Amino acid sequence: MPDDDQLKQAIEQQAQRMAQAERDRPTLLAQTVFLGTLALLFVLPVVGGAYLGDWLDARLPHYSYRWTMAGLLAGLVVGSVNVYLYIRRH
Repeated sequence: MPDDDQLKQAIEQQAQRMAQAERDRPTLLAQTVFLGTLALLFVLPVVGGAYLGDWLDARLPHYSYRWTMAGLLAGLVVGSVNVYLYIRRH
């Protein structure tokens, strides 16, 4: 009989966990906000780096696209780190 009680208790615990997981499941709006936040965290540094690089290329002689490419790459790195840290926090 002790095995039956343990089995019954384990099944009840699992049913409670499943019910809690169903209640805690994020809504469509919450998932949309999360993905939008990730997009902004990634895109803004990339666009900012490209604009900064283009501005530097326009100001310095003999540079046509070097700073723009460097800004894009730096933006990619910063955006990727932003997304990683945000996902890790949540």
